[in-house]
Amino acid sequence: MANYSLTFQNVTKIFGRRLIFKNINEELSSGNIFGFSGKNGSGKSTLIKIAAGIISPTKGKIIHSNNNKKIIPEKLHNYMGFVSPYLFLYSEFTAEENLLHLSNIRGVAYNKEYAKDLLNKFELYDRRNDYLKGFSSGMLQRMKFIFALLHKPSIIFLDEPTSNLDTKGKDKVYEIVKEEGKDKLIIIASNEESDLELCSKILEIEKYKN
Repeated sequence: MANYSLTFQNVTKIFGRRLIFKNINEELSSGNIFGFSGKNGSGKSTLIKIAAGIISPTKGKIIHSNNNKKIIPEKLHNYMGFVSPYLFLYSEFTAEENLLHLSNIRGVAYNKEYAKDLLNKFELYDRRNDYLKGFSSGMLQRMKFIFALLHKPSIIFLDEPTSNLDTKGKDKVYEIVKEEGKDKLIIIASNEESDLELCSKILEIEKYKN
């Protein structure tokens, strides 16, 4: 198992005059599922975007390391998977074409067998040749998980991971998240109690606003 770690050093974010959170200090490592909790608008998505290197903190810094070697920001995408409501999918492509295109963007060989395994796990293999424009919102959400897992990342960010999923879909996602969390670092941003029950530790954003 890779020894992956994510360190927050005095991470602070301010939008205009509005303080979102300040002085967050945490060190997270592989084999754990960690949660960011807070009411809507509290800053969960902002924090997970900062952790993933999508946006920058106002103050402080984020450090990603793999086997004690720091990862430069330009290479971070090779190590991480990301699931969110705002993730873009190509509706004019089939499910498998999307996965092939994603592999090309990442510059990695398309692992057809692993893609088949993921499509089966998320019960989408029979729809692999269908265009995403015909998928339901729940099916699209499951496709986002396949996107995130396809390149076998060391760290997985899940922002509101069970949005648009029915009970059966949630159960399937929870089963896979628990399995992936055995040797990867997983971070979940959510205010859903059932999502946060997966986490061994939870950062409550409201505590970092004063």
